[in-house]
Amino acid sequence: MGGPATRAVRAPVSRAPHAVPTKGRAVDFIVVQALTGLASAASLFLVASGLSIIFGVTRIVNFAHGAFYMLGAYIAFTLTEALSGTLGFWGGIVLAALIVAVLGAALEIVLLRRIYRAPELFQLLATFGVTLMVQDIVILIWGPEDLMGRRAPGFRGAVDIMGQMVPAYDLLLIGLGPAVLGVLWLIFHRTRWGVLVRAATQDRDMVAALGVNQKWLFTSVFALGVFLAGLGGALQIPRDAVSHAMDLRVIVDVFVVVVIGGLGSVTGAFVAAILVSELNAFGILIFPKISLVLVFIVMAVVLVIRPYGLFGKAEGPQRVAAGLSIRPWRPFTQAERLAVAAAVLVAASLPLFLGNYMLTVGSEILVFVLFAASLHFLMTVGGLSSFGHAAYFGLGAYGAAFMVKLAGASMVVALLVGPFMGLAGAVLFGWFAVRLSGVYFAMLTLAFAQITWSIAFQWVEVTGGDNGMLGIWPASWASSPQGFFWLTLGVVAIGVAVLRMLVFSPFGFGLRAARDSALRSEAIGIDRKNVQWAAFVVAGTFAGVAGALFGFLKGSVFPENLAIPTSVDGLVMVLLGGIETVSGAVVGAIVYKALAIWLMSKTELSKLVLGGVIVLLVVAFPKGIVGFLEDLRHRRRPPTPDGAGPKPAGYVAKVEAAE
Repeated sequence: MGGPATRAVRAPVSRAPHAVPTKGRAVDFIVVQALTGLASAASLFLVASGLSIIFGVTRIVNFAHGAFYMLGAYIAFTLTEALSGTLGFWGGIVLAALIVAVLGAALEIVLLRRIYRAPELFQLLATFGVTLMVQDIVILIWGPEDLMGRRAPGFRGAVDIMGQMVPAYDLLLIGLGPAVLGVLWLIFHRTRWGVLVRAATQDRDMVAALGVNQKWLFTSVFALGVFLAGLGGALQIPRDAVSHAMDLRVIVDVFVVVVIGGLGSVTGAFVAAILVSELNAFGILIFPKISLVLVFIVMAVVLVIRPYGLFGKAEGPQRVAAGLSIRPWRPFTQAERLAVAAAVLVAASLPLFLGNYMLTVGSEILVFVLFAASLHFLMTVGGLSSFGHAAYFGLGAYGAAFMVKLAGASMVVALLVGPFMGLAGAVLFGWFAVRLSGVYFAMLTLAFAQITWSIAFQWVEVTGGDNGMLGIWPASWASSPQGFFWLTLGVVAIGVAVLRMLVFSPFGFGLRAARDSALRSEAIGIDRKNVQWAAFVVAGTFAGVAGALFGFLKGSVFPENLAIPTSVDGLVMVLLGGIETVSGAVVGAIVYKALAIWLMSKTELSKLVLGGVIVLLVVAFPKGIVGFLEDLRHRRRPPTPDGAGPKPAGYVAKVEAAE
């Protein structure tokens, strides 16, 4: 999912670069191309407004929103094929959206209600698990092939506008966008339910204090948001092919729209949808070299200039991501250090027993242990949730590849120098990113990652583009699976140890102070932005080391190493391990990567099973695997005579604040 997928657009309007008319008709073409952009904006607005409404009230970053969009399209395809006539078609469109809304409400009741008090990122992880499950479910029901829906009755032809043929269906969508915006405005400003929703967007606790049943308010809001997503997907079937990849294709654009417009702002979503769609419509014509990343450049510029989006408002105080609900962190005891050393020695003995395939898998797991540990350091100690950490992983891989292919360097030199590309990217992007917080910080990191991916994808002369850079092989002494495993184990063990030592260093304590209270930390002389920038650089550098190792493990580097799925994998590993732990990412990476590789080799429904496991782990272990084990161990520890032992979260918070 590195970039936008190719769409099977059936409208008889010229949309390709070669169709640009002569200068005499340039104005006509511009007008018609703008209309095409507005038609796409209407569909995008429907989906984005739903996500914005859900986030504004529930504060859930619903990664499954694209899955509901896809379900709307598939269900609408089935209903419109089964129902005949004009009434059957349009009835099928609306009925599909209603069915998706019911499914969304069921998801909110069954799953999301259980984790509202969990860290926000765990809600993202749960909805990501649902997305994986839906991808395999639609393949089971509708098959893997793309489906072509019926043309819309009454809107099958085209209208001549300034000498250019514009599909009548596009004109319908252009009118539908403002109509939906108007209906939403009336709902939120002229109904009691809408007033409660707007109040909950501003202050959920006050709404609860007034006696409003938040559970059903959240359910109804979630159902409305999902209805809009399903309607957006259903309305696409006369324009695009229905495929099982359309959820991930749309969710990135939707996130961009919501962030540019301002989280929680429906009007902002409408304006941003027009902006993004017009950029997509004209970008390929005016800026062909950067067309894939143009919207992300715009998003980055908007967030740097106006951190809360065009129509957004500053977020209230952020709940601290780590450190409040678990005991204060402490370094390993002597016994624990010996246990870790023994575990490393056991891992080092594996090449004596395992075959080549298992050692290659083991090396890949180790690489992602270091990648996840670097992201974990940024998120847990720094309190900064990055959605684009793959940028530095991929830059490290490309840096090593450049050293080998362009400079003729050895593997050792490439491993030492290559990660500096990850460091350089972290220095540049981190300087801008640390000026934001919360979801806006996360989305700016995503924008920078997509910009980096676009450069790698489109700069074919240097990076090879989609063909990648091949022939990045290890040195002879590390060319065997055994030798490379030992090399990877050594590098990863040192990297994870250094990151853990930084947690308990003066730098780590300063970083945690800036995470927990920016005002207090600045009052005692800690520069929050500089400290977090340094943490960003540290995390990017170690991710670059992991990327360089990955390049030699695979013998090649591709733009996919920089793409969004790699960043999402890192987030999943961190969250599974435990966001409120020091070393949870190690366990999370091993469990997730081993499970993913094993499932892919055992079943064709690996996403369904993996998604189900992720959802189960989130519900059963809301603090992550390591966090759950730490809680269990702490509960079983008998209280000491001086009153030590289990303490409530408030006590821990006071102790950490005093520290």
